[in-house]
Amino acid sequence: MASMLLNVMRSCSVGPSWGVRFGARSLSTTAQLQAQVQTKSKKTLARPGVKNVVLVEGVRTPFLLSGTTYADLMPHDLARAALQGLLHRTSIPKDAVDYIVYGTVIQEVKTSNVAREAALGAGFSDKIPAHTVTMACISSNQAMTTAVGLIAAGQCDIVVAGGVEFMSDVPIRHSRKMRKTMLSLNKAKTLGQRLSLLGSIRLAHFSPELPAVAEFSTAETMGHSADRLAAAFGVSRVEQDEFALRSHTLAKKAQDAGLLQDVLSFKVPGRDIVSKDNGIRPSSMEQMAKLKPAFVKPHGTVTAANSSFLTDGASAVLIMSEEKALAMGYKPKAYLRDFVYVSQDPKDQLLLGPTYSTPKVLERAGLSLSDIDVFECHEAFAGQIMANLKAMDSDWFAQTYMGRKSKIGAPPMEKFNLWGGSLSLGHPFGATGCRLVTTTAHRLQKEGGQYGVVAACAAGGQGHAMVIEAYPK
Repeated sequence: MASMLLNVMRSCSVGPSWGVRFGARSLSTTAQLQAQVQTKSKKTLARPGVKNVVLVEGVRTPFLLSGTTYADLMPHDLARAALQGLLHRTSIPKDAVDYIVYGTVIQEVKTSNVAREAALGAGFSDKIPAHTVTMACISSNQAMTTAVGLIAAGQCDIVVAGGVEFMSDVPIRHSRKMRKTMLSLNKAKTLGQRLSLLGSIRLAHFSPELPAVAEFSTAETMGHSADRLAAAFGVSRVEQDEFALRSHTLAKKAQDAGLLQDVLSFKVPGRDIVSKDNGIRPSSMEQMAKLKPAFVKPHGTVTAANSSFLTDGASAVLIMSEEKALAMGYKPKAYLRDFVYVSQDPKDQLLLGPTYSTPKVLERAGLSLSDIDVFECHEAFAGQIMANLKAMDSDWFAQTYMGRKSKIGAPPMEKFNLWGGSLSLGHPFGATGCRLVTTTAHRLQKEGGQYGVVAACAAGGQGHAMVIEAYPK
């Protein structure tokens, strides 16, 4: 595949210096975009006989580098903070919610159903069912679409969805040999049996098992896969560093301008109040160029500077039927419309979820790429973003791998991740999806657009996309 994908470059229009050009002017295009979209006359995506499902509010804790201010907490502490922030911001009665769904990836064994523990800790009624889902980096997307399904099916009117990830403290297990010995010790009936088992313990028994950082099916780390993908699509180190710099620059501007209104202030027990993401660090191309490859050494192009970082954080959204929201006096932010999930080869196409999911969701909604005013795409790696943009802009890739007659085209960078992304804001695996959806809703309001698309890749070669429609002013 790597050699064949060089054909993609012949039909791609994304040049090596686009990141610097767009990074400098992206936020200044807001007024221009607003003027453009306000002149459009677009139909609503409402369908007869189908319930309108709306996003009422979305919040998140500040996303922090793992091992920093949140280091002494537990996952349910962050999830509880997000839920309490949602309660405070919406004033929704704690017993009015019908269901709670949370997403997470690396589970804390003490709180395996973190949705339930966080909900109880936040003060929700103990009569409200709650469950936890996992789907790698699209876990909170799965939580939200589960909420949409419950409401569309008439089972619920009000659902809270969210996600949490806590990388400061991950479960580290004893080796399997040691676990088997300890379980056998627990069953041993005599002193002799216990002494015999204890005597069988060797030094190798004490070697710990860390959480997997590689794909189970391929034994390859995601960073290594991203490096191969970038090489296959001819994405240079300079292009990746430019995009990463763009992400941090735009995130800093958005943060300074007060646009990241979903971020809560959170009093960390025993520490200060946290009110900002702490991974936003605009640098320079010169500084970024000094970093060595992180995965494929010595000639790889993926580095710490153009990759998302390990992050602690939680998010929460209030999703309701439109009828119920209006009856309770809420003004929704957006409609949650069509969505899709996709899967493809986890070896060579692990991170191409947006390429496969975006055209599918647009077709379901009856929209074209030009109809979309806001794009929010998960940034796992700068190389992953660039590879997806080039794949989407390639007729050859569309015909060869997707069974399509022609390409969908790459999203215009003037509409793409204008408030930063996972590279700069951070990426708590289970919480990013809610951030993407809430940011899309806020950007639609700010820029005067009508339609937004959220897209993300995930481990296992999976992906997701959703269409968001702005709620009428």
